[in-house]
Parts: sequence; structure tokens; C-alpha cells
Amino acid sequence: MPPDPLKIIILTGSDRPEVLDAWAELMPGLKAAIDVDVVGEFSRGEPIADDLSADLCLVLGGDGSILRGCRQLGRRQIPILGINLGRLGFLADLTMEEFRENLQQLKDGDYSVAEHLMFECQHRLADGSTLTDLGLNEVTVTSGGSLKMLDINLEIDAQPVTTFSCDGLIISTPVGSTAHNLSAGGPILRQDLQAFSITPICPHTLTVRPIVDSADRTYALTVSDAPEGVMVVIDGQIRRPVGPDDRLVIKRATPTFKLVRFPGHSYYTTLHRKLGWRGQLDYRERKGH
Repeated sequence: MPPDPLKIIILTGSDRPEVLDAWAELMPGLKAAIDVDVVGEFSRGEPIADDLSADLCLVLGGDGSILRGCRQLGRRQIPILGINLGRLGFLADLTMEEFRENLQQLKDGDYSVAEHLMFECQHRLADGSTLTDLGLNEVTVTSGGSLKMLDINLEIDAQPVTTFSCDGLIISTPVGSTAHNLSAGGPILRQDLQAFSITPICPHTLTVRPIVDSADRTYALTVSDAPEGVMVVIDGQIRRPVGPDDRLVIKRATPTFKLVRFPGHSYYTTLHRKLGWRGQLDYRERKGH
């Protein structure tokens, strides 16, 4: 009895012509190479029904498309395989050609699924209501249009930690550590760590440095005397104003981000390739050689 076809969801991630053209080019070859059943095709931001059954979610685009795809999947995360049609691509790191080369492995199930930390951000508003978002990369509080330095209070497990005087603050997952966190001087965290990085943006005190702490803790942020224009930004895609009586609570989410990896993949090889790391050659002459 032949095996059941692989059920996949397609997320184009963007309505850009090059993305749609790439899918039109890929689709015939994909169906010819392996037995697949495309159970849904979704473009940017379209919600995915909870009862839609699939084995795999194929995302065409860049890392931003994968972040958006996580939100489209909501709390029913299934394995995601990204084809990079963007620029850097830490998550969507397969080119179209590399994807074609791995089709047989996809057919044979010769791949692994790595599970990564996601977060839940509760934005508790002054009026008593709460807005809850699921995210993968980071929560950023930024001075935004206020153009002023902020005093951002941090609590961990309801214990006051410090007040950062800065232009903003980033709470990042390991997956997000190579995004805004990295550009702000934060640490690179291996993607399978269960931790959050807390990185101030342009801190007023030079002794203030990033903090890394457990993902099992609860983090709360408030902005003392928040001027108009202060924003919270989630995964670079959700933006909302933050008032002086608002409270942001960030903690580990129950769902995990599931990323398909083919054999031979190395996280540090990806860093080397994407960040342009180069080894230092030793040109010194050695006696006896």
C-alpha cells in the first residue's frame, strides 16, 4: 500500500511578483518529485484555520516571512521549512536550488525538526484590558517618535531588577538574538538555549550591559513617565503605543517554533556564512616546517 502523500501548507509570505513567480516555478517540480498534497496556499497575513491538517509548512520569502508565518499558525505550530527569497536568511537559509537538491530527503523523511523557544507578550493597558501576542524573535520598547531617553523599569519574577535609562530595551529569544538584539550589541545565543537576552539600546550608563536569564522566568516592563510616541514592537511587525500606566509581561509560550533541518546543517556554519566570519590564518614561519 503506497504511503500517504505529504500534506503541506504554502505561505508565500509576500505578494511581491518575484515570490509568486518562484512558487509558480517550484510547484510543478515539487509535485513531480514527491507525492505531495497542497492543503492550503496563503499569502501575507491570512489566518490559517485551526482544523487544517498538515505535516509541513513551506514558507517562501525571508526570515520576516517565517516570523509572520508563525503568527499565522498561531498556537498550532507545525514544522516550518523556509526557502530564502530575501536577504540574510538565518531561519530561511535554503536557496531554491538547495531545496530542490533536498527533495528526496524530504520525501524519505530524512530530516530533523528542531524546537525553539517562543514567547507570549501580554500588553496590560491602563484601562484594564490586555492584548496578547505570540512571538518568536523579540519584544522591543523604543522611544520611537518621542525622541527622548526613557526610564524603563525591569522586574523578573515580580522582583525589581533595575531601571534602564536608554533609548529602548530588547527582550530577545535565542532565535531573535541575531536580529535587532545583535545590532544593539547583545549576545548571540545558540538557538536551542532556553533563555532570554535583555539588551538596552544606547544606555545612558556605560556600565549597563546585556543580561541573559532563564526562559522559565517572567519579565515585566513599565516605562516611567512615558512620553507620547513610545512604542512596543513585537518581531518588528506589530507596533503599539505604550503609556505610563501600561505594563508589558513577557514569558515563555506553550507552543514552540518547529524548524526543519536537513542533515549536515550546522548552526555555526550558518553564522559563519551569514555574518561573514572568517578564520584567522597563521602566516608566521614555523621552525622545522
